[in-house]
Amino acid sequence: MKILFLFLDGIGLGEDNPETNPFARANLSYLESLLGGKKLTRSAAPHENEHLSLIAVDPNLGVKGLPQSATGQAVLLTGINIPAELGYHYGPKPNPEVAKYLDGGTLFSKTVKAGKKTALLNAYPPRYFDGIDSGKRLYSSIPLALTNAGIPLFTIKDYYEGKALSADFTGAGWHEFLGFPDAPVYKPEPAGAKLAELAKQYDFSFFEYWASDYAGHKQDMPWATRQLETFDSVLKGLLEAWQAEEGLIVLTSDHGNMEDLSTRKHTAAHVPLLIFGDQTNRNEFKTVTDLAGIAPAINSLLKI
Repeated sequence: MKILFLFLDGIGLGEDNPETNPFARANLSYLESLLGGKKLTRSAAPHENEHLSLIAVDPNLGVKGLPQSATGQAVLLTGINIPAELGYHYGPKPNPEVAKYLDGGTLFSKTVKAGKKTALLNAYPPRYFDGIDSGKRLYSSIPLALTNAGIPLFTIKDYYEGKALSADFTGAGWHEFLGFPDAPVYKPEPAGAKLAELAKQYDFSFFEYWASDYAGHKQDMPWATRQLETFDSVLKGLLEAWQAEEGLIVLTSDHGNMEDLSTRKHTAAHVPLLIFGDQTNRNEFKTVTDLAGIAPAINSLLKI
């Protein structure tokens, strides 16, 4: 059993309104074909068929205020209702109270302790490490959990050697924004196939896509739509290269944002939990109702 956790930051299940929701506007022909012709909006969930399970899960966790990235991601990695224990949502980067939960009890650390292989499949550019080393940048919850488990982040060298992918899947950002004109670039479908190839090397792997949250804060409909259409092709390449018997692909988010571009803020919307793979294994998630239920289901499937 292998599990790829595909994390898309800041995507909720919004209204069927193409004026404010890029999920209702974008041409997501591949994903929508798997959803029986439905858009990835609030009205689509729950949904179950031979291809996938879609569950609407609650990121609010019984705590007042809008969900935030640091606590939401920490909940996904631990299965602990951290906002309830602390009494607040927090983000974007973990404060000391949130960070304590990310040292020892995460999916990464449990996988390592079980003698299994794990990785965060994102490659980070030199300027990221420069910021961390200088103290000008703080780890977000996901890389903090990984490094606390004793696993290093992938670097530019790993990216050039084909051991990791860029945060935008295709590598276009390494050319356009990071100044590496010779960096590898993939078309979306081959990028998805590459992600499948990398994930198969690990018992538990994780990929973090954060630009969706950024587009939500910028209220940028054209960019959000382009992102989603690129992702649809990435997903096609990923699933066509992934055999159901190999394990599951789990796709979810930490809070809503991108699905409602009428506001720059996060939303209280439920987030999608999409599970691709063998239906018997997908059944492990059938009772999940909020973010805290996802990690325990993964723990059970991986026997960690």
